[in-house]
Amino acid sequence: MLKIAIYSGTFDPLTNGHLHIIKTAAELFDKIIVAIGVNPSKIPLLSLKDRQDVLEKVCKRISCQKIEIISFEGLVVDIALSYDAKFIIRGLRDDGDFNYEMQMAGMNSTLAPEIQTIFIPSASNIRHINSTLVRQIAKLDGDVSSFVPKETDDLLQYKLKTTV
Repeated sequence: MLKIAIYSGTFDPLTNGHLHIIKTAAELFDKIIVAIGVNPSKIPLLSLKDRQDVLEKVCKRISCQKIEIISFEGLVVDIALSYDAKFIIRGLRDDGDFNYEMQMAGMNSTLAPEIQTIFIPSASNIRHINSTLVRQIAKLDGDVSSFVPKETDDLLQYKLKTTV
């Protein structure tokens, strides 16, 4: 039986922190479903297609046979069940993440007891990176190249230059 895990997020934009979690998960599991959450009440910086394209390009460098990129609306446990994923991967940067993610793990285990949440701590050299700050820096024409994969940086530079 394959060990299938799901890693969900908005990935707006994909950061080196996200990439670290995906790489680590790919070493631990037979298949990783990277699920881009779509929240109709939020307006992302990057379109869903842009986020999918970047993830596909970046994940090809890791292990394209092990990683599938999808998008979803709704509960992550529902999408996990539909893919027979028995694990939900969550990244942790600090104690704030830990408290929030523990609450989420508790709610998810009540909704779907057969799915286990696995926490992967961020590497210390990228622990400070988060998508919100990357978006803010990029919008102010700052250099985000040390926080994101090259594909993300290229896309952000293109998008922000063409929307000005």
